[in-house]
Amino acid sequence: RIQRMEEMIAGLLEYSRVGRVAIRSELVECRQLLDDIVDLLDPPSDLRVEIEEPLPTLRTPRLRLQQVLLNLISNALKHYGNRSGQGGTIRIRCHDRAALPFVEFEVSDDGQGIDPRYHERVFGMFATLESRDKVEGTGIGLALVRKIVEGLGGRITLESALGQGSTFRFTWPRRPPLTEN
Repeated sequence: RIQRMEEMIAGLLEYSRVGRVAIRSELVECRQLLDDIVDLLDPPSDLRVEIEEPLPTLRTPRLRLQQVLLNLISNALKHYGNRSGQGGTIRIRCHDRAALPFVEFEVSDDGQGIDPRYHERVFGMFATLESRDKVEGTGIGLALVRKIVEGLGGRITLESALGQGSTFRFTWPRRPPLTEN
């Protein structure tokens, strides 16, 4: 419980910094960033993570994009279970339409899915759909993801149904503002 409280405090501090602390943009190779995230998360051997090419190289705040992707992939890893010991697949892709001012990332899984009645709730602070004794988490991750994405002018959506997996899509600016909103 102490560790959970420390994680919650750290999450709250990070949430409060978004939009108030300027983060410089740098050149980010999205394939390398995703490979690093997957390596860090170390998925179990029965779970495949498929990263579809092509992926862009963007001039963007690396830390913010990393936080968003890390939270979404981490959630997919945490909640892909309850499949009777079967493995699963997480797919990550990016739709890069050069004429648009943003790229669209997609993180999808074939896990347990989320009942549509809870689609908006999952983005709320401290929102968890399972007991904290069953699944570790603070309930801050998706709220932080939404705040980051929307602070940079993007949007995030969820498509999911129970037993049919989940797909999170978010738009990311090709040229992020000099400061977040």
